[in-house]
Amino acid sequence: MSTRVHEFAWPDRVVVGTIGLPGARTFYLQVRAGTQIVSIALEKQQSALLAEKIDEILDQLITVEGNPFSVPTSTPIELVDNDQLEAVQEQFRTGAMTLDWDPTTAQVVIEAYPITDVDADDNDASLDEDGANEPEMLLVRMPVGTARAFAKRTREIVGAGRPTCSLCGYPIDADGHICTLPEV
Repeated sequence: MSTRVHEFAWPDRVVVGTIGLPGARTFYLQVRAGTQIVSIALEKQQSALLAEKIDEILDQLITVEGNPFSVPTSTPIELVDNDQLEAVQEQFRTGAMTLDWDPTTAQVVIEAYPITDVDADDNDASLDEDGANEPEMLLVRMPVGTARAFAKRTREIVGAGRPTCSLCGYPIDADGHICTLPEV
């Protein structure tokens, strides 16, 4: 069985955004090229780690002696994207992700795979013509400026959640908070 690959080589837009209120947000990685849009759900921690690792790759590239790539140290202003997500139709919930650098195209490469759960509801899985689950993945290649802008926006989205309690360090819900202090 072949894997259905949602591939974006030079996307028009690649962002992380959320739906819902802080404390009950769902995070999405959304990619668009022309009229093709793919949205995959991911965890807040996956989003934060993805942004961190992209910045690490870009920062390492800057320090490579004789580096032929023009890697921006900050987000190019023309690539800032603060718009909301476009219409979201969840393709899958992300399990494993990989992050890489392709020096032949000077692009950061993200691969995302769905959670593989044999107990998953078959109504939510994509089906091939035999009625069996069709494996799928998302493959996104983005140039360095877009990658830097993606990382910046993602850090801002992750940081826009619930405020943290100064006493216990846990998030404060809108309807209140009871501290659970560590025992000494």
